[in-house]
Amino acid sequence: MKQKFSHARENFLQRRYGVRLGRRYALAAAGVVLMGVLGCSQINSSTSAFAQSPLPESESPISKKKMSPDTKLVAANTKFGFKLFSAIQRQDSSKNVFVSPSSVAIALAMTYNGSSGSTQEAMAKTLELRGMSLDTINSSNAALKTLLENPDPKVQLTIANSLWASQDATFKREFVQKNQDFYTARVSNLNFRDANAPNIINKWVQENTQGKINKIVEKIDPDQVLFLINAIYFKGSWTNEFDKKQTADYPFNLTSSEQKQHPMMSQTGEYRYYENELFQAINLPYGRDGKVSFYVFQPKQNSSLNAFYQNLNTENWEKWLTQFSKQEGFIRLPRFKMDYDVTLNEALTALGMGEAFSNGANFSGMGKNLKISEVKHKTFVEVNEEGTEAAAATSVGVVLLSAKIPTQEPFRMIVDRPFFCVIRDNQTGSILFMGSIVNPQS
Repeated sequence: MKQKFSHARENFLQRRYGVRLGRRYALAAAGVVLMGVLGCSQINSSTSAFAQSPLPESESPISKKKMSPDTKLVAANTKFGFKLFSAIQRQDSSKNVFVSPSSVAIALAMTYNGSSGSTQEAMAKTLELRGMSLDTINSSNAALKTLLENPDPKVQLTIANSLWASQDATFKREFVQKNQDFYTARVSNLNFRDANAPNIINKWVQENTQGKINKIVEKIDPDQVLFLINAIYFKGSWTNEFDKKQTADYPFNLTSSEQKQHPMMSQTGEYRYYENELFQAINLPYGRDGKVSFYVFQPKQNSSLNAFYQNLNTENWEKWLTQFSKQEGFIRLPRFKMDYDVTLNEALTALGMGEAFSNGANFSGMGKNLKISEVKHKTFVEVNEEGTEAAAATSVGVVLLSAKIPTQEPFRMIVDRPFFCVIRDNQTGSILFMGSIVNPQS
């Protein structure tokens, strides 16, 4: 049955895009915000209940307008993404880390629409949104979604959002409307006391990550009243696929100074490449036009991944991107496959958003007495000769209060030790995924 569905879906996409997909580079991300209320099951008379059905995307007044995202939003998302990754990586420096900063940023941006006072200020600082009006943030996110989706006939990228409310709770209409208008969010009411409620939400996440994230809500606590969910799915072929005949086992050096034999893909060609005293870096594009790329940063033998991370920030990132140039060379890259999950409360608190998790939280833009209980993130990634398949899910829960110049000689880049990687939309500059791979698993 699954195989028939896969073939049917491939035929649909072939009719729609005019190409056969085959195996692709696929990534997905989903974010969830769980909202809670203290002391009562209803908020107050100034709020209005969720609509029983979502506003169709075609009816959104925002979707009819042609807009361009404010470059400040992309810059803010990039800076937030590197800060978040750094905070997570410090928690799990000896483990593989793979996250979608875009998914987390979108989920928290939807939540930001309901924040007020010092909580809003704390979230703006953490998300790097200070100095931007709420209207600019929302309209830029809407425009960014339009630009990111389906950037190439051989690259599929979709972004979906949804709000799931307890049928016993009511929320301010303006908050709900903004998430419908700017984020084209599906809005639904559920009986959170029904044991099947988590399955309904998880099914939506599963469908919008093409089955890569099967469960983001484990259970619904009595004080939960709202879930805000973001899902991102990306799938694309390498512009130049790796020849499977060239894949062979080679040693990969682990951080523990141990080695293991691991399948490594090899390829020779012309690439956008950069090298300095700290690392080698390569840009491996997807699709016909290379609007989306996979960037690999390999520390030099006399350096380390931790030393690289000390220099990883927005300013250096932007500087490094300008240094890539076309060069002939050889790349050897490990196939890898991994699942990753992390609770982001500690990382976000370290970045200045602690108030949003406390009893002093102010989400009066949604209703009364709400705070974030938990922000969870789950991912899956698999890199192979055709590309990569991956997924990510972010869950934010809210509950009741209580340089060296590179030589032009052909380079050799052997990725046989821990490395950093990024999936970037080159058209907008948006970072979709980033990861620290210290021990590739096949």
